[in-house]
Amino acid sequence: MKQAALRTILFALPRVIRRAARIHRAFAGHVREKSCVVQIMLKDRSIGRYFIFKDGRLQSRAGLHSNPDVKMTFKDLRIALRFMTGRASQREIVHSAKNFKVVIDGRDEIVVWFMRLMNGLQTAGLSWGTRIDGDTVRYTTNTNGGPLFVHVRDGRIVRLTPIDLEKGDAPSWSIRARGKTFTPTRRATVSPHALALKSTVYSDKRLLYPMKRVDFDPDGERNPQNRGISEYVRISSGRSARYRGERNKASKAGARPRIDHDLSWSASSVGEHRLLAQRVAPFRKPHRLHPYVVQPYQLGGMVLGAMHHFGNSLRLGLPGFHGTVEDCLKEAELIVFWSSDPEATHGVYGGGEGTKRRMWAKQLGIEFVHIDPHFNETAQFLGGKWIPIKPRHRFSLGPGDHACLDHGRALRQGFRRQ
Repeated sequence: MKQAALRTILFALPRVIRRAARIHRAFAGHVREKSCVVQIMLKDRSIGRYFIFKDGRLQSRAGLHSNPDVKMTFKDLRIALRFMTGRASQREIVHSAKNFKVVIDGRDEIVVWFMRLMNGLQTAGLSWGTRIDGDTVRYTTNTNGGPLFVHVRDGRIVRLTPIDLEKGDAPSWSIRARGKTFTPTRRATVSPHALALKSTVYSDKRLLYPMKRVDFDPDGERNPQNRGISEYVRISSGRSARYRGERNKASKAGARPRIDHDLSWSASSVGEHRLLAQRVAPFRKPHRLHPYVVQPYQLGGMVLGAMHHFGNSLRLGLPGFHGTVEDCLKEAELIVFWSSDPEATHGVYGGGEGTKRRMWAKQLGIEFVHIDPHFNETAQFLGGKWIPIKPRHRFSLGPGDHACLDHGRALRQGFRRQ
């Protein structure tokens, strides 16, 4: 019965896609973007159907194609039915992908196109955003610097603002401590770099395509002395990928023991960097990849995992522990800021959310002690006792060190009280 259900769904899929394309012009335009063959099948190869996209037209055939451009493989029938009927939750989708219960193989650009097509079946025709006036529509976005309202007019961003919560939104939490009640402001806190995203999008210095230095020849003279001097010329994505592949092979073979930074790319943090390392350069010696990748940080397990396991967030140096706020307000008598200046270093993820909590502690009369060579901004803002310390000797962290992890240890070793 379930096998018949999956076969029916796969048989009806082209009809659903054609109907959506007839109704929604944008969806039809997406269908026309690629000409390719997509295979959907079970891992045991008992059920399969392939779909032929060509110039906006779609045909399908039962069975297995000999050389599809994209192949979507489900581990078993139950998972296939959950996905193909749209009943899989986001959690289940992520879990299945991470544990290879659903595997998608093929060229990245075709894979991304096809997954956008499948998602588009559920969202085609939906209206996005809230119209503010006749010309401006307000959207929301979740950045790593805080959630924002994005105001768009005539297809261009006109402003970014923190999100203000309304009465219809979820209620805020409250903490009762020492006879007082504390509730956060009904406005999202945003970091400065998030508010600068408009400038990033429209910057005239933004790289939109792969670029190559004009006097850089991957098969000949590289002219490293001209870095920062020579101009750049646009190249195709395929050519860029070929250059990277050749350089990775040379590094893996040990042909060039000293990597000279001919090529680099920026990878977003945590999962994206891990994926890049696995797919592009699965070397036994991962350090050979380092010259290629502009790597923001590798503290994903500690920073992102800690809040789920231990109830707090390390925030890359921000001492705004979620799980200890209530306990601190109820029980703490003294807060020590040891080489910590959160009022001046709040621009990572949380914006100024920690400032409000520190003000609550001040309202309750909790004492503050600041141990730092400088009378820093936090000490000036919150007040309390400042204990200046004198550096015993200089120290530096190497480029491969995890600065956030080693910072406290280095301070303990490198400083003493005056």
